[in-house]
Amino acid sequence: MARYLPGLQTRDRILESTTWLLARVGLDGTTLAAILDRAKVRSGSFYNLFESKDEVILTVIGEAINAVDPHPDGEGKDTVRELVDAYIEFITGQPTLAQIYLQTAVGGALNDERLAHRFLSHHETRLTRLTDAIRREQKLTKRQARAEAELLLAGLNGLAFHRMLDPDFDVAGRAEELLARR
Repeated sequence: MARYLPGLQTRDRILESTTWLLARVGLDGTTLAAILDRAKVRSGSFYNLFESKDEVILTVIGEAINAVDPHPDGEGKDTVRELVDAYIEFITGQPTLAQIYLQTAVGGALNDERLAHRFLSHHETRLTRLTDAIRREQKLTKRQARAEAELLLAGLNGLAFHRMLDPDFDVAGRAEELLARR
């Protein structure tokens, strides 16, 4: 384990530097050169750990999303409320990362097959967890629960985009309205 410690420390420095840059200069200012300079890492070390700048950015965002996940093990314990609250917590608690996530999902994934696959996989996982929670709570068929989950997630995504365009938008209040309609 001791021989892997320098690699883990380098990885942590890269992730911390990326997070710092994203929060302060946004996606456009978070260049590979800026990440390497701030982390005090050479490009070879970076590429031993990450395939690209996009991958490190998605790793930072993924860790932020996981930090608010009510049951990151995904063992079927989630409630719809917990999943919605976690989504809202990510959007409101990490607004810069949430904005970058949405921008990358729409802009980057349209032009990069690997990114598209990663975003679709993440979307499918969220959709499956919502479907399972709805089935447990409402005793619906899988097909009915999936349709409910798709509508709820589409609504939440719409609220997230609205919040991205209007930082004063009450995303939590509107999410409550979505839940009340179920």
